[in-house]
Amino acid sequence: MRIENLSPGIGSVVHDLDLSQPLSSELVSEVKALWLDRLIIVFRGQSISSEQYLSFAKQIGTPGTYPFLKGLEGYPTITPVLKKETEKVNFGGVWHTDTTYQAAPPMATMLYALELPPAGGDTLFSNQYTAFDTLSDGLKKSLKDLRVVCRSDKAAVSATRENRTSETGQNIVKEALIGIHPVIRTHPETGEKCLFVNRAHATAFEGWTEGESLSLLSFLFDHQTKEEFQCRHRWELGDLALWDNRCTLHYPVNDYFGHRRLLHRITLLGDKPY
Repeated sequence: MRIENLSPGIGSVVHDLDLSQPLSSELVSEVKALWLDRLIIVFRGQSISSEQYLSFAKQIGTPGTYPFLKGLEGYPTITPVLKKETEKVNFGGVWHTDTTYQAAPPMATMLYALELPPAGGDTLFSNQYTAFDTLSDGLKKSLKDLRVVCRSDKAAVSATRENRTSETGQNIVKEALIGIHPVIRTHPETGEKCLFVNRAHATAFEGWTEGESLSLLSFLFDHQTKEEFQCRHRWELGDLALWDNRCTLHYPVNDYFGHRRLLHRITLLGDKPY
């Protein structure tokens, strides 16, 4: 297994590891340690079936279903993420952490690249440990006891989801989902603090109006996606990405109009943030 870093602070590409066969317990531990340290890791050059993909996911955690789209036939925890040649809006096309409108958002997300445009379609990731660490002591103190309300129907992201569900007729959940979480989250495995808000789903601080929350949330949204916190992944066919949904944000770049892009997604169940 050979490791190549995407940036100094976040992201690594793993070469020469075949995920078509079960990993030994020692290798699983090594992969998990690398993932916790680098936050997003990409296994390059994979050629795996849905069954093999699911088997690998189960070695990392427990796969869960996505509340708004059906999974593959026979594999309900594998969700296709498709942008067609004719579509102008991409799925999840805003900086976000996956499904923070749930009481216990996923601990991890996995994407497996099956069809890619000839150029473009990269994904950006941002390190939320660093986003927290670089806040002033005064702001950290002010945020310490705040909780943030996250909604599934916030316009920034629901429009990109509705574009997909209206075409497929697969909208499983009709009601808005709402999760309320600490603004400063403690990672349950590393014990480190990270910033846990995101532009796609966070609407207000608990007990505040949206208007009262707007200025501070806007500052945090801008701060948490500074370029120095980021890495950029340029997809290759067969790439399988695994990222920590508890301490990262991601953003799929929508710069490939006229081309298809298909990835299969698995999310792994997480704990209630604290």
